[in-house]
Amino acid sequence: MERILVTGGAGFIGAHTCKALAAYGLHPIAFDNLSRGHRETVQWGPFVQGDILQPADLDRAFKGYQPRSVIHFAALAYVGESVAKPLAYYQNNVSGLINVLDAMARHGADTIVFSSSCTVYGIPEMLPIAETARQQPISPYGRSKSMCEQILVHAAAAHHLRIALLRYFNACGADPDGQLSERHDPETHLIPLAIDAASGRGPPLQIFGADYPTSDGTCERDFIHVSDLAAAHVAALRHISNGAEGLTLNLGTGRAYSILEIVSAIERLTGRQVPVIHAARRPGDPAALVADVSLAERVLEFRPKYSDLETIIETTWRSRT
Repeated sequence: MERILVTGGAGFIGAHTCKALAAYGLHPIAFDNLSRGHRETVQWGPFVQGDILQPADLDRAFKGYQPRSVIHFAALAYVGESVAKPLAYYQNNVSGLINVLDAMARHGADTIVFSSSCTVYGIPEMLPIAETARQQPISPYGRSKSMCEQILVHAAAAHHLRIALLRYFNACGADPDGQLSERHDPETHLIPLAIDAASGRGPPLQIFGADYPTSDGTCERDFIHVSDLAAAHVAALRHISNGAEGLTLNLGTGRAYSILEIVSAIERLTGRQVPVIHAARRPGDPAALVADVSLAERVLEFRPKYSDLETIIETTWRSRT
């Protein structure tokens, strides 16, 4: 079985992707320092505890399993935290990627799928957002992802790497089979926060801003189920492994929902009220983010299976109650 090193493989999207890789007949090796991942989510292959900031840890994983391909999730990924701790974000996300690429060169790996983000676009100039849109990130997190993309493009040209850069929008939901869930500490994602508020496990949901130029005044976002993201990573890996040109793709649904639409759907599907508190806008929050997904549909034949709002909410609810 072909071995794939999955950095951040004990995290939310990483663990779901390990499951998808195994279902396709590939052999994922989860590499994670467990600072934000969870050991018990590694269920579909071996686990290597290590840190991308430690080249010796990466060498140990490459020597032990000899993967030819890497799916790189390991990163710090909180926008607000990145503003408070920019140096940590640049060190981990940018220096960590360089360490991964150096290790790949030392051990003969030549294929990498990179977990990027729609934050590279910043506040969009038009919607939906196409891959050709100008990158103008407004947070250290978004800037770090943009820098990593540039590093990968240059490394691919110099070292003949096959690369896929996947910019995804709002990851959400949980494994439909109930084997995995969304577990962030602290939790910052809208849907689990709203569900926790509805179930009484968490405080009322804070809604930041109700005066945006949207249908109901609250922010609108493109939500994509984590199992669909995982499937897209497998499809991208297969595509570039077969000798195709490098990819830069948006991963979303092409449909945005407002915060109040999410709240209303949760109340309708669960029969529980979501208590809310209205607060001022957060600096830098775009009014709306929605992906142009036509390129992913054309190149990968990617069409989300689980990203309807009902499935997203139902799988998240089951995983948290």
